[in-house]
Amino acid sequence: MMRNRITPLLESALLKAHGAQEIVTYPLPPVVLGHPTNPEHGDFSCNIAMQLAKNERKSPRQVAEILLKYLGDGDGLIAKADIAGPGFINLFVSATAWQATLLEIEAAGSSYGHTSSGAGKKVQVEFVSANPTGPLHIGHGRGAAIGDTLCRVLNAAGWDVTREFYYNDAGVQISNLALSVQLRCLGLEPDDPRWPEGGYQGEYIKDVARAYLAGETVEASDQQTTASGDPEDVENIRSFAVAWLRREQDLDLEAFGVGFDVYTLESSLYREGRVEAVVQQLTANGHTYEEGNALWLRSTDFGDDKDRVMRKADGTYTYFVPDVAYHQAKWERGFTRVINEQGSDHHSTVTRVRAGLQALNIGIPAGWPEYVLHQMVTVMRGGEEVKISKRAGSYVTLRDLIDEVGRDATRFFFLMRKPDAQLVFDIDLAKQQTNENPVYYVQYAHARICSIFENAAEKGFTPPITPATADLACLNTPEDLQMIKLLTALPDTIDDCAIHFEPHRLTYYLSELASCFHSFYNKNRVISEDSTLTAARLYLLQRTAQTLKNALAILGITAPERM
Repeated sequence: MMRNRITPLLESALLKAHGAQEIVTYPLPPVVLGHPTNPEHGDFSCNIAMQLAKNERKSPRQVAEILLKYLGDGDGLIAKADIAGPGFINLFVSATAWQATLLEIEAAGSSYGHTSSGAGKKVQVEFVSANPTGPLHIGHGRGAAIGDTLCRVLNAAGWDVTREFYYNDAGVQISNLALSVQLRCLGLEPDDPRWPEGGYQGEYIKDVARAYLAGETVEASDQQTTASGDPEDVENIRSFAVAWLRREQDLDLEAFGVGFDVYTLESSLYREGRVEAVVQQLTANGHTYEEGNALWLRSTDFGDDKDRVMRKADGTYTYFVPDVAYHQAKWERGFTRVINEQGSDHHSTVTRVRAGLQALNIGIPAGWPEYVLHQMVTVMRGGEEVKISKRAGSYVTLRDLIDEVGRDATRFFFLMRKPDAQLVFDIDLAKQQTNENPVYYVQYAHARICSIFENAAEKGFTPPITPATADLACLNTPEDLQMIKLLTALPDTIDDCAIHFEPHRLTYYLSELASCFHSFYNKNRVISEDSTLTAARLYLLQRTAQTLKNALAILGITAPERM
């Protein structure tokens, strides 16, 4: 917001100095603004003089002096500019300019924080993509929170986002699922010696078998399947079990506030001949070879550490081959930018899929698609790790967590850390109604502001407070200005989240904003005998509540008015 107004001033100064031949470097480097480590040293800093110094054969401070000569104050935007250290240009924005940003926040309304940096370009984000073999576990939950929020952030940053879920409904795991359901239909239990080693043992398998024997019809996303009820009909058991579990996963995601635009089945890639076509194309391009009754991809030609088996001796394909076919389809659908959010256990997929796509030689750039890999989640209760679920048996399900601590806390806790950092989910903390609970702390800031307005209305200050009744020049204390500066940082935070694929930055921002508000409120009387100052501070709190609500909405979290 403010950064976008300061940057052109420095760019103009640079061009003027170049036009006067006091700066001779060409082409001119881009101007990038940062923030001084110590806020007392300014609102923004720039190292452009240090970048130019060597080529200009001047000291950085000399270059900075030239630029400041042409900078001006931007019609009152800049209160002061000075040179610090080896040549940093530090800029102080005027209080009047900061105060005026509150008007822009009000004008933007519910879209405040949104930017146009994506320029409406298309991006496809694939996330969750769980095997339809059981309920979603907490790892899927973290992926759902990160992927969904990444989509929300990209959308807020001006991208045209398509959300996609890819089901691995083919292969050995699905065969084991069908066999497990069939054995349950026949009355066998997991402790029976005839139970297969790779069979699924959760109680949900019994539920699938019961529904199958009852001849139920299941609708899941874009698929409808009716059970024949015949325990010997393995193919019908397979399709029904997949549909039943897809529906369960749909319900898990619905409870989490997550939805998708497109669902793709791995089986469709085989049915449409896409997998075989990819293998034929890679062979025709000379990137495969036969060895040990297997077909190999020369993936080392494209940066992999070793060649990879594509087709095993038994004639089945390894998992990355349909992945290549799937991503080829994404490319053909016009997605020149694709982001895959997956668990860190999929790290080996990255190189293999990219190698296969490069070997197709159809114009896909290196480094496509992009990946966000999240680390594991450990759930703790009472200081001990929670490992099993009544529903799934061997793991904690996403629904377990939502049912116990609520959607808002579950989403916020999953988003509190950088995706590639391991996460400890403390159930006891997530349920606390205290300031120690980070999501409670943020939501309470919004509720507290709503309470202040109820009190203000009783004293004659009826919201909404408008600039016509609030003299913003009254907002001149360090606490007032600190709050305003933090409010204006939301658009930059959204852009940073979108650029770096790091939604956790928004949780950090919200925690900082909530802390700033609580500190502000403890130090300053909002409702006082000074009606002009009261109106100004109420106007500031309106914008604070608006910003909190907007940022929470991008995280998929509510902003309660009472707590």
